[in-house]
Amino acid sequence: MARVSIFLIAVALIAGMVGCGESYSLTIASSAGGSVTRPGEGTFTYDEGTIVRLVARPEAGYQFVKWTGSVGTIDNDDDSTTFINIRGHYSITANFAQYIPMVVAGGYHTVGIKSDRTVVAVGSNYSEQCDVGNWTDIVQVAAGDAHTVGLKSDGTLVAVGLNSSEQCDVGNWTDIVWVAAGHFHTAGLCSNGTVVAVGDNSSGQCDVGNWTDIVQVAAGLGHTVGLKSDGTVVAVGHNVYEQCDVDNWTDIVQVAAGKYHTVGLKSDGTAVAVGQNSYWQCEVSGWRYVVQVAAGTTHTVKLKDNGTVFVMGNNYYEQRDVDDWTGIIQVAAGWYHTVGLESDGTVVAVGHNVYEQCEVDDWDLIP
Repeated sequence: MARVSIFLIAVALIAGMVGCGESYSLTIASSAGGSVTRPGEGTFTYDEGTIVRLVARPEAGYQFVKWTGSVGTIDNDDDSTTFINIRGHYSITANFAQYIPMVVAGGYHTVGIKSDRTVVAVGSNYSEQCDVGNWTDIVQVAAGDAHTVGLKSDGTLVAVGLNSSEQCDVGNWTDIVWVAAGHFHTAGLCSNGTVVAVGDNSSGQCDVGNWTDIVQVAAGLGHTVGLKSDGTVVAVGHNVYEQCDVDNWTDIVQVAAGKYHTVGLKSDGTAVAVGQNSYWQCEVSGWRYVVQVAAGTTHTVKLKDNGTVFVMGNNYYEQRDVDDWTGIIQVAAGWYHTVGLESDGTVVAVGHNVYEQCEVDDWDLIP
């Protein structure tokens, strides 16, 4: 009995010592595509030395990317389940990116990832940009004007298609978590928040070597856009139409790059856009309840939280004819066509179809 009493006294003394330390705040947030389920999101107060377990959970169609912010005392910022040692006031964010199944649209082709991580493609294949039938273990794809890039689960890349500017020379890239394809260039986001790029650099669109703390990238005809973990945006490249004038953007959770314009989705479900506006493709200031944006040559697509879709801009090829779409969970925009992924894994497409890039009726990405 005496030994038990001594043990209990020791425990009480230790608890008292811990309780006498400083208390610090831990602010937890998440990007679009997921949430922090443990301990939750918001601001919490802990005693110094407390070990807090963090659990981030992606939504359907998304994957966890990494923790950003005050990650100095996080056990592993690349693991969705990790621990943080409270030694000061911290603010951290769980970042997510679209995962499988997903669809993307290039210049004149459409690409989809199936739930088994294989890839399908239709449309123009004059540069073999649709030769993806042997790809496996793919977790994300990007489509340029005439090339296709696939991100594998081990962080390496594969690419097919036009390589006139060496935009497909990504075979030596490693530790990539997101990829974007422009007209003749390719950009990759590394797990440490830096960015690499290859291909045409005539407008400086590959000059991303000094970027840091990036969580998503997008690529247009001649410009590259990066979303930072704090919700601000950077851009380099062709800026004749001011498509790179994003320095004043804040609270952004997703970016999209069209031919000559750039679109940003804000955390409150509204959108902003800059760049060429000849077809009113940048008139998005009145948009509400948006969960994803996509940008084509002269049209901009929004996916609403109720699964419906709206398109602003040019409709010459009927790329805006999406009024009857429902149950959509992801959208993509090619140069002149629009693609939607339905919740049951089927795919719909409208717009320019000379190369049969809209022939996706038989796709079932979630068998």
